[in-house]
Amino acid sequence: MALSASLANNAFLTFPTSLHAKASLSSSSFIGSPLTLSRSSTLSGNQSLSRKQFVVFAKKISGLEEAMNIRRERELRVMTKVKKRPPLRRGRVSPRLPVPDHIPRPPYVGSDILPEIASEHQIHDSEGIAKMRAACELAARVLNFAGTLVRPSITTNEIDKAVHQMIIDAGAYPSPLGYGGFPKSVCTSVNECMCHGIPDSRQLQNGDIINIDVTVYLDGYHGDTSKTFFCGEVSDELKKLVKVSEECLEKGIAACRDGALFRKIGKKISEHAEKYDYGVVERFVGHGVGTVFHSEPIIIHNRNDKPGHMVEGQTFTIEPILSMGSIDSVTWPDNWTTVTADGSPAAQFEHTILITRTGAEILTTC
Repeated sequence: MALSASLANNAFLTFPTSLHAKASLSSSSFIGSPLTLSRSSTLSGNQSLSRKQFVVFAKKISGLEEAMNIRRERELRVMTKVKKRPPLRRGRVSPRLPVPDHIPRPPYVGSDILPEIASEHQIHDSEGIAKMRAACELAARVLNFAGTLVRPSITTNEIDKAVHQMIIDAGAYPSPLGYGGFPKSVCTSVNECMCHGIPDSRQLQNGDIINIDVTVYLDGYHGDTSKTFFCGEVSDELKKLVKVSEECLEKGIAACRDGALFRKIGKKISEHAEKYDYGVVERFVGHGVGTVFHSEPIIIHNRNDKPGHMVEGQTFTIEPILSMGSIDSVTWPDNWTTVTADGSPAAQFEHTILITRTGAEILTTC
């Protein structure tokens, strides 16, 4: 479950505005009639070009044309838009589902106050690692099951109900339920919803994409993971966004090992997203996870100067959100559902990882 950067210590969350600024060049400068050149071309004073001068001048023009073509192609990629879909509208939200009394609850259950971010990094001994593996493996199984339910006409409320039942049948608690007043057991974020979508009566439509974010609390430990799924026949543009979002997560994980700097994660993710002209959302971050749902370290997914390095035995999430358009966001009056400011589609993937001496172990697999 993504953490809002505004909830963390904002002292280090200062981003240079130039990182996401894009040069604005008029496409009319590059899109027009093809360049032509003949031996009779002249310079100032009608001085004829010698053969040698002509060859040099022609090479320069050829290089300019190539650069212009590359720029034109990039602009066309940026201008490519998916078919406009109706904006998301909130459906009816049903009451919270019950959890059997014998299932242990996280400490925050029973209060609608959003918990503060724990300052301690969560570093585990062998027993803690074993319990983290168990919680994360369950979360992964639940997420895979939830993905099988995605189809046109199903409601996100039905997905929530099925996920809730599978979690409590395993003797675990659905971590989102009651966290800061969140009313459901899973987050379902459709199309332009960046994260924290509340399951409701809205039916999924053919061509939608949906991120399902599952966290379980098992034997005192949280396992947290999410994935974006296709509903029916999805456009090639959306498929590409989802593919690159998953690749960004993989790039971020590959940067992790004992002693590595946290800021390398954001650097690797940003570099890959920028190749495809996607924006990396700054507002939501990864976080430490273990016996506490959200703790330090805060994992920033874009370029940053955050100090600190990883330690063997540490667990945290990496969960980048990529947008096809604006990285700015709007939060609905429910205080949870957050959508892109311009209605552009967004996609997210998340894993809980364990830092090892030589790399990172993905715990949320099954």
